[in-house]
Amino acid sequence: MNNLVVSPTCLVGEVRVSGAKNSALRLLAASLLTAEPVCLTNYPSTLLDTRIHVEMLEVLGKRCRLTHANQLDITEDTPPQSELVWEKRSIRNTLLILGALTARTGKGKVPLPGGCKLGERKYDIHIMVLESLGARVWEEDNHLCAEVPGGRRLKGTDIFLPMRSTGATENSIISACLAEGTTRIWGPHIRPEILDLIQFLRSLGAKITVRGQESIIVEGVSELGTTTYSVIPDNIEALTWAIGAAVTGGDVEIIDFPFEHLEVPLIHLRESGVRFYRLDNRLIVRGADCYPVEISTGPYPGINSDMQPLFAVLGAIAKGESRIIDLRFPGRYAYAEELAKMGMEYRTKENLLLIEGGHKLHGAEVTALDLRAGAALMTAGFVAEGPTTITNAWQIYRGYDQLDKKLSQLGVKVLSEVSA
Repeated sequence: MNNLVVSPTCLVGEVRVSGAKNSALRLLAASLLTAEPVCLTNYPSTLLDTRIHVEMLEVLGKRCRLTHANQLDITEDTPPQSELVWEKRSIRNTLLILGALTARTGKGKVPLPGGCKLGERKYDIHIMVLESLGARVWEEDNHLCAEVPGGRRLKGTDIFLPMRSTGATENSIISACLAEGTTRIWGPHIRPEILDLIQFLRSLGAKITVRGQESIIVEGVSELGTTTYSVIPDNIEALTWAIGAAVTGGDVEIIDFPFEHLEVPLIHLRESGVRFYRLDNRLIVRGADCYPVEISTGPYPGINSDMQPLFAVLGAIAKGESRIIDLRFPGRYAYAEELAKMGMEYRTKENLLLIEGGHKLHGAEVTALDLRAGAALMTAGFVAEGPTTITNAWQIYRGYDQLDKKLSQLGVKVLSEVSA
């Protein structure tokens, strides 16, 4: 069983934001580009997805060692293998592993990606990226394969992204670092995790210039070096604690809050009546009566698609009608049916989610359909009457580092039994 039982709680206390899942996974993949040691600090070591990724690196020949609770040292004795032989649960980051292996070894073979099922998350743009750089790409027995003809290096080129795709932008950058010549990536998706990846690669010796949303220029180098690098704080985790404090009428001090990455979400929180204060690197949130929210997802610095399930919980508590529209993954509202089991009243109108808030939520047995849906159900469980049992709770542990410890610090009583 993989259940998390949450009891109603007014969140009170301090909590420190861990390193970002969406950044740490990219840095782990990019570590395949260098033979030199890599040390990641502020590393979210308990996440199920990072644990799986570390195992993948070890299968490929890297040695990974936790020297502290939040520090990972990565070394290698021999160059990585070109094929990832893996039969356990896959993650979407295998696409970035493919890019890194092809750039470093001239070829790669990885299992088709896993991760959250959010509508049509295809990988055709990733194929286009590698083909643009001179690789031949094909599918074979549930694997995605790439090879540079003649075992040569990838060739720098202009890559025109048809949409602002986070993963394709990351794969373009990773693949281009060791390519011959210069690569210019047109129409990239600029967001905190991508800027963190770029800064990490620069610390290894990569030559990367960012020209805003217009383009990213990568001058290929023959090899990369060593680094000690701190992972940025997780903005989704920070937002989770802020909304949790708001809906429960709590009083929470969130340490290492990434203010520069959450400017727009904070504006929406303030407009919905949430009271918060900034003190150095801390956000202090004090719960209050909330007003309805009206949001649409969009590219950074707008509200990320991963954030909208949390805003839906805020809308469920606020009196009046809240409106949410997801422009990145249309119809990403399956979690609303799970929240409805707890008493949330909603309806959909085309691609619009309409929530009639102000009705009391009650504990129920619900299912975490993906990571962010699970986080929303957990947050709703804080304010519901009676205990909430979340099945498939392993999804939540994919993205929340030291979750049980942090919940305990905030006064939440939980019963969990989770495996990868």
